[in-house]
Amino acid sequence: MAAGAAALRDPGAGPAAEKRILCVGLVCLDIISVVEAYPAEDTDTRCLSQRWQRGGNASNSCTVLALLGAPCAFMGSLAPGHAAENLPDVTARDFARVDLDRYHWIHWEARNASEQVRMIQRVEEHNRALPPAQRIRTSVEVEKPREELLPLLAHGDVVFISKDLAKHFGYRSAPEALRGLRSRVQPGATLICAWAEEGADAMGPGGELVHADACPPETLVDTLGAGDTFNAAVIFALSGEPAGRAQLRLPHRGQEVRDPGLRRHRLSRTCGCHCPPPRSLAPLALLPIKFLGAPPLSLVPGPEERHAPTLPAPPQ
Repeated sequence: MAAGAAALRDPGAGPAAEKRILCVGLVCLDIISVVEAYPAEDTDTRCLSQRWQRGGNASNSCTVLALLGAPCAFMGSLAPGHAAENLPDVTARDFARVDLDRYHWIHWEARNASEQVRMIQRVEEHNRALPPAQRIRTSVEVEKPREELLPLLAHGDVVFISKDLAKHFGYRSAPEALRGLRSRVQPGATLICAWAEEGADAMGPGGELVHADACPPETLVDTLGAGDTFNAAVIFALSGEPAGRAQLRLPHRGQEVRDPGLRRHRLSRTCGCHCPPPRSLAPLALLPIKFLGAPPLSLVPGPEERHAPTLPAPPQ
């Protein structure tokens, strides 16, 4: 497989295949060092342990959706090994090969915005031929405060914006950001902003504000992927509601950071769900990866294989 080939992790065709949630964006290798305490600037600190694990916003959200029991798939660029440079992002041409009939929700992590706008427009065109109940719902996460990503705010039924983006525009709270940026989203869209220890707020299609308090865990272990977990929880909750009648509910911000490595996520009663017992992080949906334009590779176990593949050990 050539470096940077677009990869789609999908269940494959079949008359009984359940429609899934597709996450499009980044998958990467996170190298995590564990230390006794947060190091002071310009000091040396002994590392207690180190681990390598799969990361990336869209990849993490797909992992959490799978842990919640949602049928899901991931699309992104994969390298042939555990390291690569300058991998290309998924293009509209890659996305044109996706069978949209297999999905009921597609989520984009904002990256190459001009290409992603074209992907969303393809979904919108696909939806025009369908009754409202059968249309694919879309969501977009705009995290980085980069000018070229801002056009994506105008696309998606659900738009997630980050605290960093809100502060970039000069807003000092999530409600203030939602009121100020509402004009940038399409009519009928839901706009959501999480604000760390302040919780999270959302503005529904009618302009109604919904707030969820933060619920800090007794012991903060690992915040890596907390925002990705929050996004997945919202998508999971809203995707279970009929299109056009979804009730806007938010999981309590902060309940995603009890355990390291996305191995366990305990969501709030607001979301109405609890994840299954912890299992391996590596599988997204316990289904084979298929590479667009390349033969299938057995990197991830199928439904009958419950053990997870391992990443190569860090160099000594």
